[in-house]
Amino acid sequence: MGFYADSDLLQMQDIVTYDAPNAQGRGGARHLSAVLPAVSAALGAPVSTRVHADAADLQTALGMPSARSVLVVLVDGLGFWNVVERKGHAPFLRSLLSDSANSRPISSSFPTTTATALSVFGTGTCPGLTGMTGYSQINPATRELAQMIKFTGGLDPLAVQTQPTVFEQLVEAGVRVTTAGLYQFKNSALTQAALRGPKYISGPNAEANALAAAKATHTPGLTYLYIRDADKMGHQYGWRDEHWVSAFETVDEQLRTVVSRAARGTLLIITADHGMISSNPDTRIDIAEHAELREGVDVVGGEPRAVALYAREGASTDEVNALAERWRDFLGSRALVYTKDEAIRAGLYGPGEFMREDVRAYLGDILVLATGDVTIVDSRVQTDMATRLPSVHGSLTKAEVDIPLFMDVL
Repeated sequence: MGFYADSDLLQMQDIVTYDAPNAQGRGGARHLSAVLPAVSAALGAPVSTRVHADAADLQTALGMPSARSVLVVLVDGLGFWNVVERKGHAPFLRSLLSDSANSRPISSSFPTTTATALSVFGTGTCPGLTGMTGYSQINPATRELAQMIKFTGGLDPLAVQTQPTVFEQLVEAGVRVTTAGLYQFKNSALTQAALRGPKYISGPNAEANALAAAKATHTPGLTYLYIRDADKMGHQYGWRDEHWVSAFETVDEQLRTVVSRAARGTLLIITADHGMISSNPDTRIDIAEHAELREGVDVVGGEPRAVALYAREGASTDEVNALAERWRDFLGSRALVYTKDEAIRAGLYGPGEFMREDVRAYLGDILVLATGDVTIVDSRVQTDMATRLPSVHGSLTKAEVDIPLFMDVL
């Protein structure tokens, strides 16, 4: 497969083809992994990563201007096409979208989920190097499932994610780097793994964090602001629900507040970790209800749009291949089914040469990528609410993969 074909040729729920994030086009500079390396070049302190060796080339390819102060805002769950469909509710984002330089999306990582995407963003690399391969993945030592937001299941964030972050490298180069975010995320496992390095500031609420970020821009360097409510409301109510629209309007107001208080000449960059689609109760597949899906599967990880199946311990290659065929036969066009080796060869976790050997053990023996509006759940181990989320993400449809890269000099 190639990496992210031109989205204009695809329907919103089509699977987008995928390739390595150091390839040209959407898999090169126009990829979430390229954003912070390009920013480092814009600040005059270019940082190279294992995947992106030339930060200056990324800056040029993205048309990113140089600046003494850069503010990067990541809005969780705010896909490019979510913005496009609801732009009438967001005058500030709509004004940015009207600039031709901001009219094309960039691509997130696989799976399109926060833990994986933030580690790709923070390190400028790929999941094959970060070891953050999904919402949940197996702990090879115990065969226990580990949730990768909070690192439950006995995994150590610093042992899993060993790549230096771009933030760390900028700090080492003498650049001021500040994160403004919620207090509970200051020392969280995900922050330690994916976003370690900056000075962390937090206020009592999202508006206070936005104001703190704006204030930080008055000192040269990099400021990072994380906003989560769009994703939260999407999962709880659905991204087309009035609650999501209200949160989206609030995000737009927060961004306008930041702009009004930030230092003149600051380069503003707005991006996201993934988009969202609406799920369909009629296409929901529960593994618990189908013996042919349960047979031979020891652990079910990942999430409803990107399922990681761990075969019984000691299963042979032939047994894993037979399991994959059984899933393919059952799902048909409702999902793409890969064995672990097929997924690695397809570049789902980044260029094959960057797949850490120890990371292979985190990957499911079989990876299932839902198409259309399908979700694949397991009511034996998931709560009923978790199996019926109204909006979801994780797979490689256009709506989930395409994210904004809005730029403006304030």
